[in-house]
Amino acid sequence: MSQLEDDEVDWPATRKAVLRDAIGVGIATGTYGLSFGAISVAAGLSLMQTCVLSLVMFTGGSQFAMAGIISGGGAPMTGAATALLLGVRNSFYAIRLAGLLDARGWRHPVAAQLVIDESTAMAVVRPTRRSSQLAFWATGCSVYVLWNLATLIGALSTNALSDPRVLGLDAAAPAAFLALMAPRLRSREPWVVALVAAAVALVSVPFVPTGVPVLLAGAVAVIAGVRPHRPDSSKAAR
Repeated sequence: MSQLEDDEVDWPATRKAVLRDAIGVGIATGTYGLSFGAISVAAGLSLMQTCVLSLVMFTGGSQFAMAGIISGGGAPMTGAATALLLGVRNSFYAIRLAGLLDARGWRHPVAAQLVIDESTAMAVVRPTRRSSQLAFWATGCSVYVLWNLATLIGALSTNALSDPRVLGLDAAAPAAFLALMAPRLRSREPWVVALVAAAVALVSVPFVPTGVPVLLAGAVAVIAGVRPHRPDSSKAAR
């Protein structure tokens, strides 16, 4: 989808919509952090370790993978390696966002920390570069603050939430992500890429280590994005 020029949109209305959506995504994803905080402490990590994971690692899938391996008796280094493997997908997002954000100086490491599923999805669906940048920063900051706050609350509430997954909080972030990506599925090609990527991930689950199916699905999307595209014959004829 080609982006419009900034003067082609109603900026005040666009800014209001972006900030509203960013806060909504932050609340949905932050709620999921309650579950991580409780599960992490129940797995044997201390309150400090749990909070540092959210502050520094800041990628939900990787954090849950690490906590799950440790709770199952796995070595911390194994959990860290698995978390790192899952986090590699964010490098795919960074490639897409690099030219869009043009973050330089001190903004560069901050932007790198905020590259997650939700901030990327919010940025790439916006019609202008300016709105994309606002969507990225607003969503990233919203999720970061609320995720870490929820992690702390969840960790402190371990006894009250002995099994927080029964509340269904684990579905909040995936549901929000799907809602953000839905507008991109307006033509046949994105649907084909999404279905092929999902099929590759599902088929590979029994045969590869944890985290690899996500990377394989991401590889499908990358290949689809870099392959040569046929010119539109209808446009060429004009």
